[in-house]
Amino acid sequence: MQLDLNLLTALDALLEEGSVSGAAARLHVTAPAMSRSLGRIRKATGDQILIRTGRSMVPTTRALAMRAQVHALVQQAQQLLSAQQELDLATLDRVFTVRWHDALTAACGTALTTAVHHQAPGVRLRLSAEPGRDDAELRRGEVDLESSSSAPTLPDIRHRLVGRDRLVVAVRPGHPLTEGPLSPKRYAAAEHLTVSRRGSLRDPIDDALTTRGLERRVVAAGPTAAFALQLALDTDLVVTLPDAVTRTAREQLGLATLPPPLPLPDVPLYLLWHHSYDNDRAHTWLRDLATETVRALFTPPTASQQPPKGRMRPCVDRHGPGEA
Repeated sequence: MQLDLNLLTALDALLEEGSVSGAAARLHVTAPAMSRSLGRIRKATGDQILIRTGRSMVPTTRALAMRAQVHALVQQAQQLLSAQQELDLATLDRVFTVRWHDALTAACGTALTTAVHHQAPGVRLRLSAEPGRDDAELRRGEVDLESSSSAPTLPDIRHRLVGRDRLVVAVRPGHPLTEGPLSPKRYAAAEHLTVSRRGSLRDPIDDALTTRGLERRVVAAGPTAAFALQLALDTDLVVTLPDAVTRTAREQLGLATLPPPLPLPDVPLYLLWHHSYDNDRAHTWLRDLATETVRALFTPPTASQQPPKGRMRPCVDRHGPGEA
């Protein structure tokens, strides 16, 4: 059975206006065209819908019974097909999967979860461990928002630069490197560990040392920043990692933080999503909220902005580089 769903709009107008001319004016069509639509509706439903009584038309019993349902269907269709749907966070019921690397989740996961729950109580947030780069999961909608230190190369993956983090050196309190000036030679001579999900014992820091004729000894690779920081606390190993996303963890462990003794490139931080969500208002709300939350890491609070002890610092929104 083939139905012209445009007839629902015509039926809704006919039942609301109670006349062919009124319905025609409402939908900006001619009266003959609306009469033809009424004829097709009568044929499809097997009911007269509107019957003439004197100079006016009145709905049939069946038309009265279906009027509310028809109107609701038309409203739902308009909302479904509207490019500018209104977003009601109070009633939003949705599950979002956010896949961030462990340090970013540790630094921002609590703030993001709290903000999401406060603004949209019906939204559930799935903070997923980062198993590795898999753009197919973004395409399939299995991941809504992802973090990355590099911009995507595929045209259907959107990205937004939310900050640039500088690298710092973390060591245990009383470590030999904390005594006296830290030179590139002393830094390279220490024993190091890297942070790598894939267990890589080399990263761009080695390239920077090589240009100076230096080479460091990496004795271990940790899968997460949390593991690397704990290992640095318990040993003489040196870990060099992004400052902002690990600041809270370093402070909680009581680690000493040193500036690198040689110039090192900043680490960019991107949020990634699939372009199919570009016009999804709920997704736009999520990624804007995530952007605000992450950018707060790169905005140290002033004395007047310091929160009372035991309370989380609120997010700070800074307009930074745009999205592509």
